[in-house]
Amino acid sequence: MQLKPLHDQVVVVTGASSGIGLAIAEAASAKGARLVLVARNGDALDDIAARLNGQGGQVVTCVADIADADAAERIATTAIASSGRVDSWVNNAAAATYGTLAETPEADHRRVFDVGYFGTVRNSLKAVELLRAHGGALINIGSVLGERSMLLQGPYSAMKHAVGGFTEALRTEVAEAGWPIAVTLIKPGGMATPYPEHARNRLGHPVRIPPVVYDPRLVARAVLFCLEHPRRAITVGGVGYAIEVFGNAFPRLTDLGIVAFGRVSQSIDQPPPPDAVDNLDEPRADGRIETVQDIYVRRTSLWLEAQLAPWRLAGILGAGALAAGLLASTRRR
Repeated sequence: MQLKPLHDQVVVVTGASSGIGLAIAEAASAKGARLVLVARNGDALDDIAARLNGQGGQVVTCVADIADADAAERIATTAIASSGRVDSWVNNAAAATYGTLAETPEADHRRVFDVGYFGTVRNSLKAVELLRAHGGALINIGSVLGERSMLLQGPYSAMKHAVGGFTEALRTEVAEAGWPIAVTLIKPGGMATPYPEHARNRLGHPVRIPPVVYDPRLVARAVLFCLEHPRRAITVGGVGYAIEVFGNAFPRLTDLGIVAFGRVSQSIDQPPPPDAVDNLDEPRADGRIETVQDIYVRRTSLWLEAQLAPWRLAGILGAGALAAGLLASTRRR
């Protein structure tokens, strides 16, 4: 399957006003893509578009809550009216809560699914409708929590499990139909986004992403790669991948680890900015890629690089094996 160079693409990005979505928007604009940026926060979108267009970008915006039944149609209309087509569509928007399942009202649980799952479903189906004639890429942002759920993030974890299952089913339907669409699931590990500030928090204390936490721009790097190179799935962050593998191989032991460390690893003594707190139902302060929390952020991921260029990993492993063999031979002498 052949995908266009990024500088020839019109790309839709949802959840583009902060975090991973904003990182994708900035990186794609720098590479020359024409962008349709989608979020609820019109003021933040206007500021982002003005900044990127001032840097030579080609950005239009669509203010929409993707939980709304007509959002996907309005996004498509904006893209066609501004650029005449869509070449790729990135579903990133999501909402989250912190708290036990018992203390999470059903309305909050449904809202997480309305945004993160049903919004992704409607957007994906609209993207397929637009792409099936001429081809392109559909990228859904999942999570390692779609493989292994986290204590106190039950609704979000369940939603990401659903996104992963839906994306797999859609990929097979696209393949059966013979449509030239690359369907990709990107699974970030813990990312240093404003997620903890924006999530509805019922714990009574500030929360954080459990370490190790990575730079959200690494997810943008994975997305930009997949906009030009078809891939089934990519996990961003070696720690997240290790949790994914270990959780599937040793589920009970993983349960015990989460019980022992899940609550403390998600606690922090740094309160969020008041204007950013709880965007579950209404938009709040946006425009930042990263959290304001003073935490360690890993800026590189060897595991990501290995997935993007497997020959590099083979070379590193081969060089390591050769060095180990030479060392052993020297010692025997």
